[in-house]
Amino acid sequence: MDHKCRCAWASSSPLMQDYHDTEWGVPERDPRRLWEMLMLEGFQAGLSWEIVLRKRAAFRDAFVDFDPRKVAAFTAKDVERL
Repeated sequence: MDHKCRCAWASSSPLMQDYHDTEWGVPERDPRRLWEMLMLEGFQAGLSWEIVLRKRAAFRDAFVDFDPRKVAAFTAKDVERL
């Protein structure tokens, strides 16, 4: 046990602990990273945040690393794929 002080929600898994310790509450100024987090927050509706974090790599693949210009250029076929 590492004896770090964490919120109760962060105790469910090592993934949630890592997110709590390295990302949650840390100011972010990178536009692409902010876009990614906004997108992931949207996917969280109806899901647990842990599920979203587990699927983060798949979301990055599906949304071309959350590049807004590339996502904006998605075709109807891309939307259907998603």
